Amino acid sequence: MAPSLLFTVRRREPVLVAPAKPTPREVKLLSDVDDQKGLRFQIPGIQFYRYDPSMAGKDPVEVIRKALAKTLVFYYPFAGRLREGAGRKLMVDCTGEGILFIEADADVTLNQFGDALQPPFPYLEELLYNVPGSQGILNTPLLLIQRVNHTMSDAAGLSLFMRALGEIACGMHKPSIPPVWRRELLNARDPPRVTCTHREYEKVPNTKGTIIPLDDMAHRSFFFGPKEVSVIRGLLPLHLRQCSNFEILTACLWRCRTIALQPDSDEEVRLICIVNARAKFDPPLPSDVTRAGFREVDFGWGKPVYGGPADEGGIPGLASYYLPSKNAKGEEGIVIPVCLPSDAMERFIKELDNILNNHVQPAKGGFIVSSL
Repeated sequence: MAPSLLFTVRRREPVLVAPAKPTPREVKLLSDVDDQKGLRFQIPGIQFYRYDPSMAGKDPVEVIRKALAKTLVFYYPFAGRLREGAGRKLMVDCTGEGILFIEADADVTLNQFGDALQPPFPYLEELLYNVPGSQGILNTPLLLIQRVNHTMSDAAGLSLFMRALGEIACGMHKPSIPPVWRRELLNARDPPRVTCTHREYEKVPNTKGTIIPLDDMAHRSFFFGPKEVSVIRGLLPLHLRQCSNFEILTACLWRCRTIALQPDSDEEVRLICIVNARAKFDPPLPSDVTRAGFREVDFGWGKPVYGGPADEGGIPGLASYYLPSKNAKGEEGIVIPVCLPSDAMERFIKELDNILNNHVQPAKGGFIVSSL
């Protein structure tokens, strides 16, 4: 994005969009997985669309607002409010109050934002607005277009909601994939029965600030197309070159990140990957994210130039996500936002540059020797 762009945003007062028809008045328990403290934050998303002459005369605000009301009839828990019961148990009170919606205009064109739209977006505070009092987790609207309470939905679930919203905006009467609650599938046994060790929930001593983000953080995104992936693959031992692109990129970024953070040689570091388990249930839960992600959401103006998370999702320095994207040349690839302390980011960029520009020797055994 252009680094010194000036523009003015004119916002109207926030309004609540309620379901277009009466919906069940009930209380739905969230799962034991949803209850965990680490999910109690809000995730901002953002969608950029180009002007479509065929939609001339149609107001995107009215199209989306009306579609929201209709979509909430099917996704009515989103129109409720989150409550907390005994033992910090979360539940959604399906009140039908609605979600927050703000109409705004900006005197800026999409082209002024530059060729490649990808996080981090330097004008996020102008493009997305936090309504005072709406940033809590309990007793507040669960959706503020474009922000969602993470305890209510993960990226896959939100993608399905956005897909349904787009379908209804384009004239469908109901979502092609109906929503499924089934949170009880993720509850612990009663009584609980631990069948394996969950290292991911163990506390790790933080001795050098390499786990908890520091104040001086740098944000960058890195694009990996076929060329970049091929270069990294060529540095691997022969028996590892059949690994998936995900495995190769994850190993490369984890290596660069660990080198950049300079932990003590005896310091424990961990890598956790999120896995979509919807297909593991019997019957499987709806899961069509690969083919119907945020880049596929069409409200009538075509597919977005960019669609997906607006930042690190509330956990800077602790998480990265992989987004299908195009670079300025129109090449398909993966863009990965990374957030690190500023000095560590400089080392990260140098290490990654050395890998991509063949300044690192191919591995003959199981390791690639760092240039730092």
